[in-house]
Amino acid sequence: MSDIVIKLENISKQYRLGLVGTGTLSHDLNRWWAKIRGKEDPTAKVGARNVLDQVDSKYVWALKDINLEVKEGTVLGIVGKNGAGKSTLLKLLSRVTAPTTGEIKIKGRIASLLEVGTGFHPELTGRENIFLNGAILGMTKNEIKSKFDQIVEFSGVKKYIDTPVKRYSSGMHVRLAFAVAAHLDPEILIVDEVLAVGDAEFQRKAIGKMKDVSVSGRTVLFVSHNLTAVEQLCNRGALIENGRLSMTGDVREILSTYKKRSVETGVFKRYGAGNVTFESFMIQDSSGKETDQVELGQNLTVISKIHCSQNLDYTDLSLDIKSENNEFIGHVTSLDDDFEIKDMKAGDTMNVAIELCDIPFAPGTYYISLWLGNKYGTFDFLENCMRFQVLQGDSFLKRPYPFDKRAKVALRSNWKKP
Repeated sequence: MSDIVIKLENISKQYRLGLVGTGTLSHDLNRWWAKIRGKEDPTAKVGARNVLDQVDSKYVWALKDINLEVKEGTVLGIVGKNGAGKSTLLKLLSRVTAPTTGEIKIKGRIASLLEVGTGFHPELTGRENIFLNGAILGMTKNEIKSKFDQIVEFSGVKKYIDTPVKRYSSGMHVRLAFAVAAHLDPEILIVDEVLAVGDAEFQRKAIGKMKDVSVSGRTVLFVSHNLTAVEQLCNRGALIENGRLSMTGDVREILSTYKKRSVETGVFKRYGAGNVTFESFMIQDSSGKETDQVELGQNLTVISKIHCSQNLDYTDLSLDIKSENNEFIGHVTSLDDDFEIKDMKAGDTMNVAIELCDIPFAPGTYYISLWLGNKYGTFDFLENCMRFQVLQGDSFLKRPYPFDKRAKVALRSNWKKP
């Protein structure tokens, strides 16, 4: 495998929906005996085809035909919407479950953190669970002893180390579990979304620790819906859609594609009471043409059509802008310009144009969220429902070189010799 430490060949994972057994022990034993002899399932209906080929299948493919190679030292971020198969893939790599078809080749010791408190016994203390969990992960007793103080210090639960973990909060569980896994010094570290349970300070520590692991030449596989953390930590990305590996490559390209597809397919968060809702929305340039691009320093206008389903005294409308890394960039609201949306009757519609002037954002990709509501609550909220790009152009600043990627806004400046 040379410098390849993980290789997946035609990996698929199938689960059966509903009842797993046939309903009786004798039938289960007959089916098992037929299977090991290579015979047909004696409990299957006469003349029935493979249930996987049927529309009303009782089986589901959580993963299908996954081929992937991960090189040593790679920090791979795996993204995809809920139910795409990300966690199933990590369970296969961690040998928690076996693939239905295909082969997995792994070179090196793996430490996995898939669920809060995996391998912890609730009746044992934190101290006892460190030794138990460490042993499960392949550490010797001497290894655990030598790193015990580091583990406890990193986890931040020193005060409760001799308390049964059944009394720990979910955050304390995950901090201690991650501390054990991270200090195993594995060749491969696999981390699922569990870090979302920890507080902001611990998440920073955890990401820092994973960076240390990767810098030392080890391999990290990281699944998270926190795309900012994925971009900060990872150098490669993989996008999983509907159980299939859609694409791999540079992590920025993967995240950009994932976000773009989420917007294009309408996969954005929406909630609210529904008293008044957004019927449509789009971005226009200064000439009134629909667009998803604007040059730095130019104006853009967001046109929205709202529909009232019941008599309404008033509602406010606000617009948020976030960067591609989900960082909050700016906010405008109808209250800023004393713009009123009030006295609407059931069935009324209204078009609202919001012009954003002299866009100062550094070149890059941005997302717009829309909100309708008042002091009594939210009527309709569309998160990241529109996507647009800011281009460098020459209408704001003339630069022969690209902007620093760290910049969030473009600053005007005057240079002189006083």
